Amino acid sequence: MTTRVLVIEDEAALATLLTYNLERAGFAVRVAETGEDALTALAEERPDIVLLDWMLPHVSGIEICRQIRRGRETADLPVIMLTARSEEADRIRGLDTGADDYVTKPFSPAELVARINALLRRARPGLAADELVAGEIVMDLAAHRVRIAGQEVELGPTEFRLLRHFMENPGRVYSRDQILDAVWGRDIHVEDRTVDVHIGRLRKALRAAAGADPIRTVRGAGYSLEAARS
Repeated sequence: MTTRVLVIEDEAALATLLTYNLERAGFAVRVAETGEDALTALAEERPDIVLLDWMLPHVSGIEICRQIRRGRETADLPVIMLTARSEEADRIRGLDTGADDYVTKPFSPAELVARINALLRRARPGLAADELVAGEIVMDLAAHRVRIAGQEVELGPTEFRLLRHFMENPGRVYSRDQILDAVWGRDIHVEDRTVDVHIGRLRKALRAAAGADPIRTVRGAGYSLEAARS
């Protein structure tokens, strides 16, 4: 599953450079040019990591970082702050505001990609691992196989992607729209009902292998994976 990066940068040339290098490294990139655009993007779709420019028009990067940390859905979102400010006091302020890392302009795109990968490994190990584990469910990403308590689970390609999404984010509740964007992609137009159909198939396969259903339906909100129940 492609890692989503939200780039919040008002300098068009730098945003283009970042997009090129990040997409070349295998990331899916969305760019927001202002603080207002960034807040809208965060409300529409949670990224996996944020690259945040300090100096933004109207709403500063510092304030955006504060709002990310205050949000219930974004409080644990990895944030790397990009800035031309190199003084120690500025770095401390950025980190104290809630940024996880701090990169001073100008910077090496290769180093930035390495920092992103390092932060993702710490914040969400599932994004960098060859194997995902949630309770008794083990997913081998290289072999494209799933086992529960040692018993193999037969899954179709969509159900595999769906389970992978849940295993990378155990316990988190996702709406149908969020699941559609994450598993099918934002550019694919399918009905919300499609999610329910594939959730049903995934549940059937998991019950057949383990006799238990770790997928929880949250009424009016969506679905989540309760690994402890598997």
